[in-house]
Amino acid sequence: MKKGSFIIVIFMGFFSMAQKQNLTPELLWSLGRVSVDIVNDNGDIIYGVQYHDVKENRSFRDLYHMTLDGKVKQLTDIKDKEKALFFRGNDVFFYSVGENIFSYNLKTGAITGINKEKEDLSGIAYTKDGKYLMLSKQVKEEKVSGTDSYPDLDKSDVKIYDHLMYRHWDSWKDGNFRHIFVGTSPESLTDINKGEKYNSEACSFSPDGKYIVYQSKKLFGTEDAISTNTDIYLYNISTQKTDNLTPNNKGYDTNPQFNPSGGELAWLSMETDGYEADKNDIKIYNLKTRQTENLTSGWDNTVITYVWSKDGKKIYFLAGINATQQFFELDTRTKKIRQITQGRHDYVSLYQYGDFLIGERQDMNHASEIYKVNIQTGEQTQLSVVNDEIYGKIAMSNVEERWINTTDGKKMLVWVIFPPNFDKNKKYPALLYCQGGPQSTVSQFYSFRWNFQIMAANDYIIVAPNRRGLPSFGIKWNEEISGDWGGQPMRDYLSAIDEVSKEPYVDNSRLGAVGASYGGYSVYYLAGIHNKRFKTFISHCGVFDLEAMYGSTEEIFFPNYDLGGAYWETPQPKAYKDFNPINMVAKWDTPILIIHGGRDYRVPYTQGLEAFQAAQLKGIKSRLLYFPEEGHWVQQPQNGIIWQKEFFKWLKETL
Repeated sequence: MKKGSFIIVIFMGFFSMAQKQNLTPELLWSLGRVSVDIVNDNGDIIYGVQYHDVKENRSFRDLYHMTLDGKVKQLTDIKDKEKALFFRGNDVFFYSVGENIFSYNLKTGAITGINKEKEDLSGIAYTKDGKYLMLSKQVKEEKVSGTDSYPDLDKSDVKIYDHLMYRHWDSWKDGNFRHIFVGTSPESLTDINKGEKYNSEACSFSPDGKYIVYQSKKLFGTEDAISTNTDIYLYNISTQKTDNLTPNNKGYDTNPQFNPSGGELAWLSMETDGYEADKNDIKIYNLKTRQTENLTSGWDNTVITYVWSKDGKKIYFLAGINATQQFFELDTRTKKIRQITQGRHDYVSLYQYGDFLIGERQDMNHASEIYKVNIQTGEQTQLSVVNDEIYGKIAMSNVEERWINTTDGKKMLVWVIFPPNFDKNKKYPALLYCQGGPQSTVSQFYSFRWNFQIMAANDYIIVAPNRRGLPSFGIKWNEEISGDWGGQPMRDYLSAIDEVSKEPYVDNSRLGAVGASYGGYSVYYLAGIHNKRFKTFISHCGVFDLEAMYGSTEEIFFPNYDLGGAYWETPQPKAYKDFNPINMVAKWDTPILIIHGGRDYRVPYTQGLEAFQAAQLKGIKSRLLYFPEEGHWVQQPQNGIIWQKEFFKWLKETL
């Protein structure tokens, strides 16, 4: 190569790098959100891409057909929210648009409307021989509204309850429950849950068409609020008899799936009643012997989801390991487990066809795209490229994995995310990221709100510790937060920020702490114990007063287990005295931004109002960002962009 050509190449390289732009809120909300819906026995992948129209403040989702060689065809384009439901054979699949159901023929492109009554249907399936149809829909089993009991007062606006679980996450209970229906035609459907005030979900036919399996938490009202006891049920279509297959297990039993021959059932199982973050094992049930076996009891981690192999000899599952999410293979006879994928990424779904597993993969710099994975070699091939063009123009952050010593002599994985075009000779402010859950991994997830890439793009170094209580590091590590919210997890946070702050490129006079849910609780708690470490705080939907939280949240089993019980018990559980942020307010002295959604029923918005009022009355620089129509998450496009802009505006003012 001539010297002149070499100079041109180098110049073009620098010019290309210079053209890279940092991620902005607008770019973040312009990304397509990719997710697989269904895969058939020919390897046809039906997936959706959701886009957000910021100007119209709405979203829409179109469907696409992809083959395993990456060929793509768009199937729908009606600016609505289409979702593929299931294949009937290999050529026709069903999909929903709101409450309407349609069929789509991949060979002819023909679209046919199914439900003319516009009922809210789901779980639609046919037996292989086409004899039986199954679906689920809402059935009114309880009078809740004023007009239910007083139909002549049709302008009333009132709800009447005699029990708990009257609301959940972001909606009030309306007296409707999801039931399963089966019959030989739409006109002959029978409600197999008739009279039950429970939701029945995750239903499927046995391969021979004789049975329906489903999961249901058959507890009502207050019992529902204080227990996680969800069971697996087997319904015999000919005898109309239902058997509970898991009566002795008092925790979650979910996601039942028949093996291809129909002789065995698998499901996911948690043992402890009330413990929503318990170890999730794979169990199989033999329909002939009626024996149940736990296949992963000896494995020191927890399963996210799974699929059977086509020969029924293996199960492929998705699980976290060292703050990533990978594919694994489980031999159902030997119980031997083999990790299939490796790498710094998260798989977030799992399907199987032939020699390949299929799923969406993401990392801290990239939203989900669809990949196929060779089961034997672990080779990973990207199939969809929905956001590649945008990412080609965005400067990426470097993500570093560190193992830091904790105060009790353990090793903790901490992600450190650096600004694009990081200069080690500069000094940067740093943000301690406090994860929610409290038992959800700080893995290689790509969030459209707590997005590390956009935080780093605004010239902050992000310190994201996998503190005590986060899964993928063994069951003991995961369990060590329950009953100890303000103890070792807080020391883990401080160990992480103190260690990274020693680096010459960190300005330890400009440190902030941010987080949501339990992460928001962490921010409130750290505000009282940080000893001048932090210059600013941001808490989103955080728990501020444990007693008030217990009195207004919906799933009571959660604080019963994690806090140790009700605040009025004698002796009072330790958490209410030692780990309640409201008891630390006297020591608050640092600016704080408080964010909350009006429809958050898990951590009700009054928690945020209490915290803001305390900060204001103490004369601390503080701001309340309140979204009346948002819940625990911010989902509307314009609200989401305002969230990002106010987040960075606050940091610019205070850090």
